[in-house]
Amino acid sequence: MSEIPFQTPVKADLLISGATLITMNAERQVIADGAIAIAGDRIVAVGKREALTRSVVAREVIDGRRFVVTPGFVDAHIHITGDPLTRGFARGGPDDTWSDKLQKWVIPIFKAQTAADERLSAQCAALAMIRYGTTCFVEAGTVLQLDAVMEGLDESGIRGRVGEWVEGRAFNPADDQAKVSAAAIAILESEVERYPDRGGDTRLAAWPLLVGHSTNSDDVWRAAKALADQHGLRVSAHMSPRAGDPEWFLARYNRRPLEHLADIDVLGETVMLTHLANIDQSELDLLVQSGAGAIHCPHAAFQGGFGLTHIGLFPEMLDRGVNLMLGTDGMAADILSSGRLMASVFRDARWDQELIPATTVLEMAILNPARAMGMADQIGSLDPGKKADLVLHDTDLPEWGPVFDAVGQLAFSAPSSGVHSVWIDGVRVLDDGRATQLDEEKVLADARQAGREVIARTGLPTRTPWPVL
Repeated sequence: MSEIPFQTPVKADLLISGATLITMNAERQVIADGAIAIAGDRIVAVGKREALTRSVVAREVIDGRRFVVTPGFVDAHIHITGDPLTRGFARGGPDDTWSDKLQKWVIPIFKAQTAADERLSAQCAALAMIRYGTTCFVEAGTVLQLDAVMEGLDESGIRGRVGEWVEGRAFNPADDQAKVSAAAIAILESEVERYPDRGGDTRLAAWPLLVGHSTNSDDVWRAAKALADQHGLRVSAHMSPRAGDPEWFLARYNRRPLEHLADIDVLGETVMLTHLANIDQSELDLLVQSGAGAIHCPHAAFQGGFGLTHIGLFPEMLDRGVNLMLGTDGMAADILSSGRLMASVFRDARWDQELIPATTVLEMAILNPARAMGMADQIGSLDPGKKADLVLHDTDLPEWGPVFDAVGQLAFSAPSSGVHSVWIDGVRVLDDGRATQLDEEKVLADARQAGREVIARTGLPTRTPWPVL
């Protein structure tokens, strides 16, 4: 058990006593009538309530008998700008292709946002994540105003890794590819220097994130991978949600996307690729061999009609040991709903009700991304010495009922609204469902107004499926 003997009383700022702890530790222990102690930004003791009440002296004690406690969830892929201010605005019409929606609607909305808009958008995203128990995230690499975004995120208290929008391919043949690549690489180098990741004590940092798809030259990919390897960072990029990416790479290089990335030596454990809905068996082999991480965004895939039930290889990734994690892509409020959707769809598609069990859902939402981010020694489990990033799930709700199997109930049936309190770095950022670091009312009111102004600037028409009187 995680409990350790103490020769002298352990001093703590907080003791949560009597809770059920889903530790996610190496033994995957679930501790009934457990307790967890926090001092500063670290967990200092984990074990049975009876033992810790004798061995820990805490300034504050919380009665945890109605709670299940977990490590914080990790959203491995989320757009924190662009979407939060304009989420309800329809992108395109039924006759628009996916590419048209992206080029004529989605990207113009992103690029119409000011620094103040992106700052506000990031705070809205952070509020939503924290409300549903997400304490750490990897941004999707589509931030235009990095300084403003980092400032807004810092005020929220969330942990995350963020990157500026980098496209390093010359789309116009008349452009100088070397110059375009050099400009993109300069952005990568600048952001990493301005917001360095120094490991355990770094709550917010910049990583060399790429938009991916077919938007970056080989030189930019190599530079991003080199920066990641040199500084202990990660590269994350979109790849192969649909057939368009494989078709482009085959036409240009006579290789599929992951085959090309392997050929230019930019796959590896410091690379995390998002979507991967349209990969073949050879690319799955490369994922396994390289140790690259895969990020599945079920809501984006299934709402976007990626065809996963026919071609998706995510169960095979799990079977073969690919480090598979979950992302919301900004399309879902909570990461658990992503895991539930994934499990349900693939169980149905493969006619296997045991596929992707509750334990796997929680691992994909907590441990796997912590490992992929190179942060498993800091977050991802309730272990002494790790960061005090943890969530109290309120079981005093009809959807919970008696707690027979905390893991199964949390993964598949507990309400996402049941998150009561959240700590990040030992700071209580959510208390009884209310944010403590941001003025929620002001953020949300400002966001509604800013969203209307963003859409007005784009000049895009508002479309609704039924007439609004």
